Amino acid sequence: MRRIRTVAGGAAVITLLAAATACGGGTSTDGGSESPKTLTYWASNQGPSIEADKKILTPELKKFEKQTGIKVKLEVVPWSDLLTRILTATTSGQGPDVLNIGNTWSSSLQATGALLPWDDKNFEKVGGRDRFVESALGSTGAEGKDPAALPLYSMAYALYYNKVMFKDAGIDKPPATWAELTEAGKKLSQNGKWGLGAEGSNLSNNIHQVFVLAKQHGADFFDASGKPTFTSDGTVAAVKQYVDMMAKDKIVAPGNAEYAQNQSLSDFSKDKTAMVLWQAAATTFKSQGMDDEEWGVAPVPVQSGTPGQGEQVNSMVAGINIAVFKNSKNIDGATEFVKFMTSDAEQKILCQTYGSVPPVKAAQDDPAFDRPELKVLRETLATSAAALPQVPDESQFETNVGNAVKALFAKAAGGAAISTADVKAELTKAEQQMASQ
Repeated sequence: MRRIRTVAGGAAVITLLAAATACGGGTSTDGGSESPKTLTYWASNQGPSIEADKKILTPELKKFEKQTGIKVKLEVVPWSDLLTRILTATTSGQGPDVLNIGNTWSSSLQATGALLPWDDKNFEKVGGRDRFVESALGSTGAEGKDPAALPLYSMAYALYYNKVMFKDAGIDKPPATWAELTEAGKKLSQNGKWGLGAEGSNLSNNIHQVFVLAKQHGADFFDASGKPTFTSDGTVAAVKQYVDMMAKDKIVAPGNAEYAQNQSLSDFSKDKTAMVLWQAAATTFKSQGMDDEEWGVAPVPVQSGTPGQGEQVNSMVAGINIAVFKNSKNIDGATEFVKFMTSDAEQKILCQTYGSVPPVKAAQDDPAFDRPELKVLRETLATSAAALPQVPDESQFETNVGNAVKALFAKAAGGAAISTADVKAELTKAEQQMASQ
């Protein structure tokens, strides 16, 4: 999702979240429509470009218009802007009727009161709760509350590797542990090419990677009560392990510290980088001229053994949810559109196009979702993925800890060694920022 969500950093985002009220679609050039025959829809940038998304979605929206008589005004919003746009809409009342959100934001946006709750009555409008995969519903809001959104596209992280570069380096299989990845990465980091791609300025990607590594170190960023535990030994070790791939192991290019929006996928597609950790990347590779035969896919490595639950978690539960602003002037049309987008037929079309896994059970029966890449993603989601903390301040977590990792990558790119004390200092700052917000 383009797969990775880049959360806009800074105090402005946090202030907006704190001030958010239960406002929704309104009347403006950018906002929700009052006409029963029109809707506004903010779609997240899922494909290789915004224009590609418009090309993919427009025929489907025309299909919905033909079926229902409701015209949908589409805007594809870049991930770098999406959270800020949503939070601004919750305070101004000038938002869309329907929007996509990163599933990790569900609890934070739920806490604003701006999104339509999917209670039993609303679930019935889209065919019932049982149509959806339960793990996908686990990232739609806080436990014990009606979901704030419905799953639209499900994804997980995988390790993508360049088969030709592996063969040339004498590596006969993808790494299964981080030690194997580091060893392979050093062999591959030669002659201006690099072993592993990263996106050090992509705050959400930073969070996704260190969250998984923290799980593998037996730690988490929040305790059972939702209190931040950013400076525990396990979380510090996780962040250091990730940043050391550039600072110590030298398998990530220093320039990756500035990457924030798919540049690592571009490097991979151009044979500049041999491995990348990403969510459902096949569509992007193809759009950039890379044949399917050129790359392989494997589960994200673990510290030892094989992926599973507990300390063998190797992905966050990734995905995109679709939500309705509660104060939309066209709730009936908005829920009808959600029903269309989550229908079996549309799920097969859209998830196949975007290379994601349908969160609707019946849609997964299509043979299109049995190809090797999606088998890895489906297995990961079923057996070794964990949802990010469903806490109200999750977006601040992504901003503060994401920026801490970004700062450490910037130091590493400048040639500095990163000590445990350096990591703890940045995470202490992030934890203090959480407490002051």
